Amino acid sequence: MKISVRGEYALRALIVLGLSPEREDVVRTQEISKRQNIPKRFLEQILSDLKAGGIVESKRGILGGYRLRRTAEEVTLAEIIRHIEGPLAPISCVSEQFYEKCTCPDELRCGIRSVMKEVRDAIVRILENVTLAQLCERVRHLQGPHENPMDYMI
Repeated sequence: MKISVRGEYALRALIVLGLSPEREDVVRTQEISKRQNIPKRFLEQILSDLKAGGIVESKRGILGGYRLRRTAEEVTLAEIIRHIEGPLAPISCVSEQFYEKCTCPDELRCGIRSVMKEVRDAIVRILENVTLAQLCERVRHLQGPHENPMDYMI
């Protein structure tokens, strides 16, 4: 499994939505693009794909934008990556959801397949158990306190 730029941008856009303070609020595409340095046209395609996958929803109009369709706790990284990138398996003959016949002479006794199945299992175990909420929490922790937090002292 290799995550493409498209996959990385999808994760980064979802982090912005996951960190949005209120689930009811939408975040404008322009804001996501600016905060994550993602080309706006490419981001629009990615968000449209995530919408088709049921991960985000949109609101049209001047105050429109995107928000998560479900809570960040309900969305796993495996779901996101599978939707954007396809199989999590490094080779297709070990994929459970996107299986394709192996090219080796004896699939059941193939050493490469055996190792790649272990790799797939490790990847799936991690990505199925990390939610978007956990990723967002990790981002908060790694970034630390904001330099200029909003302070409304009167």
